[in-house]
Amino acid sequence: METTLYDGRGHPIAYIADDAETIYLWSGHAVAYTVDENLYGWNGQHIGWFVDGVFYNMQGQRVGSIGERCPYAKYAQPAKYAKYAKYAKYARYAAYARPALSSSYSGEPFEDFLKQGAMGTV
Repeated sequence: METTLYDGRGHPIAYIADDAETIYLWSGHAVAYTVDENLYGWNGQHIGWFVDGVFYNMQGQRVGSIGERCPYAKYAQPAKYAKYAKYAKYARYAAYARPALSSSYSGEPFEDFLKQGAMGTV
């Protein structure tokens, strides 16, 4: 079952596909994927962590979450576009050491955070 992902203000930004690892934007572009608690961009870069339903950036600040972990009322989900074909994943870089995780949200928009791992134009 696909899982909707929300930013810190309750806006739906992306979703985790049925494979439970690939993250798509509403536009249909695959931008990231999870491996255990690590979050990788499609370009192979380690971009953060996904711990207990919350996404953290490299500084340990929250950038997004699943609905159950979202601290605000959730907005309605937009219609999903058809999924684009996924690019081949680049080889993964080594994961960074996980910093202390914060309960505060980063000022970085969740969509921009996810797009840093995208391939091509998104």
